[in-house]
Amino acid sequence: MLTVANLEKRFVSHALDGKEIIGFRRVSFSVASGTATGLAGPSGYGKSSVLKCIYRTYRASSGSIAYDSQAFGRVCLTDLPENQVLTLRRGEMGYVTQFLSVLPRVPARDVVAEPLVNAGVSRADARERAGALLARLKIDARLHDAYPATFSGGEKQRVNLARAVIRPPRLLLLDEPTASLDPEAMGVVLELLMEMKHQGTTMIAIFHDRSIMDRLMDAVYAMPAKEPPV
Repeated sequence: MLTVANLEKRFVSHALDGKEIIGFRRVSFSVASGTATGLAGPSGYGKSSVLKCIYRTYRASSGSIAYDSQAFGRVCLTDLPENQVLTLRRGEMGYVTQFLSVLPRVPARDVVAEPLVNAGVSRADARERAGALLARLKIDARLHDAYPATFSGGEKQRVNLARAVIRPPRLLLLDEPTASLDPEAMGVVLELLMEMKHQGTTMIAIFHDRSIMDRLMDAVYAMPAKEPPV
């Protein structure tokens, strides 16, 4: 489904008088449809930046990302027009980070239901399904109609995950989705991700816990060092 070839990301630091900073270098891997691939490496090796380049939050500096989309066929995500990127995000790609960014006065149930409403599901049905998913993820029913801005870090993380998976994407990008969770909530999240994988969702993920990678991932790609060995 997706092939990353010789991908690199460089940043220009204006605070350092235009100095170029390497995000990552020479990243190459392929992911087959319906499989899960983990990105591994020390902090600072650019794992999150790779996911952002795939989702096109970042524009890669060089290299290519070939993706087999339902909407447009085989495309290169590195230079795909913005309107087509937005179409893929709405219909095919999901992205889960540790952080939740939503409108401040929207209840959690409506935050999670929005992708279904945008896909044509009635608001009542979408809100009911959102509530069921939040309950499965161990979010107390009293919080379903509260504002996520008031939630704990772990609760926000689960709302973020619920929003991304309530309408299962073809390609799901996961950046430390269990980092703030207690063992019970973590177990529920992993169970949900396993179900999605078995139903055909392709995943590229970063987990700080290698035991989780071993349970969920079909392959693990070791990020290369930013500088070649001397």
